[in-house]
Amino acid sequence: MSTIEWVFSYGTLQLPEVQRANYGRLLDGVADQLPGYRTEYLAISNPEVVAVSGIAEHPVARHSGNLEDRVLGTRYALTPDELVATDTYESADYHRVLVELASGVSAWLYVARTQPPTP
Repeated sequence: MSTIEWVFSYGTLQLPEVQRANYGRLLDGVADQLPGYRTEYLAISNPEVVAVSGIAEHPVARHSGNLEDRVLGTRYALTPDELVATDTYESADYHRVLVELASGVSAWLYVARTQPPTP
């Protein structure tokens, strides 16, 4: 069995056109939630990412520390190569951190590069 990496998406990675552009396929996802975060918006600096998504401001999960705050989204199982493709897509404005979702699954989360690391 090949290795999978869980990624939690709460924004443009859920869009079919973004999935096709980055992975050459549509992903099967599972609805999940991220407690202790809230959603804000971030102006995207990479014009290629804006061209793929069609959106100039993307959602960004911000750690609030309040477990009543929740970000709704989808977790996807990616191959290691697909995770690298996701890093490339998100690289200008986001970096990834490992979080625990409401389901108990550990997943990669893309947060703003300007956001301090989560505790």
